[in-house]
Amino acid sequence: MSDVPHAQPELTDALGKAHEPATGVVRIVCLVPSITELLFTLGLDDKVVGRTGFCVHPRGPLRRVPKVGGTKTVDVAKVRKLGPTHLIVNVDENPRPVVEELAAFVPHVIVTHPIEPEDNLGLYRLLGGIFDREARADELCQAFTDELAVTRTAAAALPRERVLYLIWKSPWMTVARDTYISRMLSLVGWDTVPEHAHSRYPSVELTPQRMEGVRHVLLSTEPYSFRERHIAELRSELPLQCHPVVSLIDGGMTSWYGSRAIEGMRYLREFRSAVSD
Repeated sequence: MSDVPHAQPELTDALGKAHEPATGVVRIVCLVPSITELLFTLGLDDKVVGRTGFCVHPRGPLRRVPKVGGTKTVDVAKVRKLGPTHLIVNVDENPRPVVEELAAFVPHVIVTHPIEPEDNLGLYRLLGGIFDREARADELCQAFTDELAVTRTAAAALPRERVLYLIWKSPWMTVARDTYISRMLSLVGWDTVPEHAHSRYPSVELTPQRMEGVRHVLLSTEPYSFRERHIAELRSELPLQCHPVVSLIDGGMTSWYGSRAIEGMRYLREFRSAVSD
């Protein structure tokens, strides 16, 4: 097994705020779907007292956890009634004004913002260190590091290809290269277009110039729920001279950081192999 880097002594979140290990009664409200899943993977089932309606994994155990709205439409009154000691949020997924309103009465707010797949290592250690699950966090770090090594070795044997990854329609929208999704795809040798973008999730026109050199168009199953019928719709809008492979891709495997990232790397290796045959 490969070596895992040593944990940092300070438990620091994405805003640079240092956190102390939790003591006494712990009540967690998590507003980030993929991190809710991670909390359960860490064995914190009995500490999670609130989640969003988009926090759907693991399905069975989550049924007992009350919903507090959506990631961007949080019911502040419901959160208050739950009496959380800790709130877990994400820079991209949760509006800052909502988080600031919640921070007025939640003692500990943990802000996350993974950009690189490797940021998962720090995320595991941060939550494991705060909530006394260091041993389980170390296991996840080792599993992630091993899977990352396999993924990089597999990608090194393949040609790099340009792909268009679509997350929305009307208008078509994609991901910039400074996003977690794009960098997950990069692990298997897929470079997203455009190379440069004015925002992290730009709209895109399917022009001959934009589609030049694109080998694959990937329709993500989230946040827009792309289905098989959208493949024909997309193809009808492509320039006549462009013939990329158009495929559906599981958006949870590309965008969910946390424990899902380990499975996500394996999924992406197998997915690229399948659509390239």
